[in-house]
Amino acid sequence: MPDGALPVLDVRDLKTVFKTRAGEVHAVNDVSFSLKPGELLGVVGESGSGKSVTMMSLLGLLPSPPADVRGGTVGFGGKDLLRIDAETLRSVRGGKIGFIFQDPMTSLNPVFTVGVQIMEPLRKHMGMNKRQATARAQELLELVGIPDAKRRLLDYPHQFSGGMRQRVMIAIALACDPQVLIADEPTTALDVTIQAQILELMKELRSKLGMAVIWITHDLGVIAGIADRVMVMYGGQVVEHAPVHELFGNPQHPYTRALLKTIPTIHGERAARLTIIEGQPPLMVGPPTACPFRDRCDVAFARCAQEVPPRYDVGHGHDAACFFDANTGAPRDV
Repeated sequence: MPDGALPVLDVRDLKTVFKTRAGEVHAVNDVSFSLKPGELLGVVGESGSGKSVTMMSLLGLLPSPPADVRGGTVGFGGKDLLRIDAETLRSVRGGKIGFIFQDPMTSLNPVFTVGVQIMEPLRKHMGMNKRQATARAQELLELVGIPDAKRRLLDYPHQFSGGMRQRVMIAIALACDPQVLIADEPTTALDVTIQAQILELMKELRSKLGMAVIWITHDLGVIAGIADRVMVMYGGQVVEHAPVHELFGNPQHPYTRALLKTIPTIHGERAARLTIIEGQPPLMVGPPTACPFRDRCDVAFARCAQEVPPRYDVGHGHDAACFFDANTGAPRDV
């Protein structure tokens, strides 16, 4: 990945709101990030932190109502994806940007064969005829490591194991040679052996195809092994963003430090209890007016309850949205 390469995806000040009976839930608040060609960006945080909603907002995948993408820009291929017509967006979605959904057990249609489901984007986005699409579908199944691919094209999803279904989902997402692949917790429902196989497969495919990847997960251990950069989200906001080694070696935000402490270790006393983060994530009803992590934070002070902290640059491509300076152990002067 060239250091000076222009971003293939550039997101600025994205805002997404859900209208509910309890009021407006501000699920995504001024999220900004970019993605360079060939890069893998890891997006981490607890459930409800806004990871999946952010990525689905980019491609118009949220039901409206209740969802309302209320602001921001999503630059891709010289266009703003939030301001193009529905037909153009459909040509991008599944064509130039692939999406692997969270649950392989429910993401495939049970009444169509796997071959039909892989061939659909090929015929729609690539203009292939049935013979061409069948040949390409077989190639894709072989690419993701499914044996006897020609015969398995005729099988239905229930005839595949969970790991094999996830491979099929990856094949569908890769069908049109996307520039960007968004993977939404693609290994969460799989056992650790299959998870390791899928991670190794993604490394191989990324190296072979040169695509940029956004990998959404709550598992920091996974991110440590595959990501170039990491974006930590909490309360619908980006609270920290850094190169992967910088984030693990020098975490700046209290939430990131708390997440890292929860990672189980094989060292230490057997009777030692696992570390947890006390409290619950915020509900985010109403626009944010303070730091979303303040009620669970061990270094919070008065200012944290009065303002939303901006993302401070801490050097080495690293920024953190916190009024407390982890390097000095004191509140920031600015």
